[in-house]
Amino acid sequence: MTWKRISDAVIRRLPLYLRVLDDVKEKQTSISSQELGDLAGVRPALVRKDLAWFGEFGKQGVGYDVAFLQNELRKILHLNEPIHMALVGVGSLGRALARYHHRRFQEDSLYTIKLVALFDVDPNLVGTTLDGLPIFHTDEMAERVEEMKIQIAMLTVPADNAQETAGALNDAGVQAILNFAPATLELPENVHVASADVTLELQRLAYYIEK
Repeated sequence: MTWKRISDAVIRRLPLYLRVLDDVKEKQTSISSQELGDLAGVRPALVRKDLAWFGEFGKQGVGYDVAFLQNELRKILHLNEPIHMALVGVGSLGRALARYHHRRFQEDSLYTIKLVALFDVDPNLVGTTLDGLPIFHTDEMAERVEEMKIQIAMLTVPADNAQETAGALNDAGVQAILNFAPATLELPENVHVASADVTLELQRLAYYIEK
């Protein structure tokens, strides 16, 4: 189920709360909004407001049941069952990300985003595998997305190819893209895009260095 009228800012904080719950679940059975907020770096009032969008999860004076809230957040974020993901662009960054996510899915039972396919245009890569993951040609995306039930993709192609590749992913039926290419993507409203530009973040951090 997807709730309407909820801002992306709220959705961005839910994984923070889930991470805290995953971290404390072995040590405690309940958690207050104060503690949850402190550990997530969010004001307690905002924690309560965020969660209230989706139901009543806590009890006044008691707080939240860790296991119950953890389970509910996983349902809200559609993380209660595996989500199939593809990665497009098997260069240095793509290979590192592929290995990390593939290993994370194998080793962490709580991590349910499953990398199932890689795509590239390099004839030396197409038809081979990376840590057991098949590398297909990007021309096969439409076929493979449907066949492998891929819903989300990571994009690690050069900036010049990012828009065209993202359009092809959209045409194939991918609903969400994490874009690592230094390019702004223009896609229909039904495709959600998040950008992770490492260069921009490093340049922003450089401002705070005392010379």
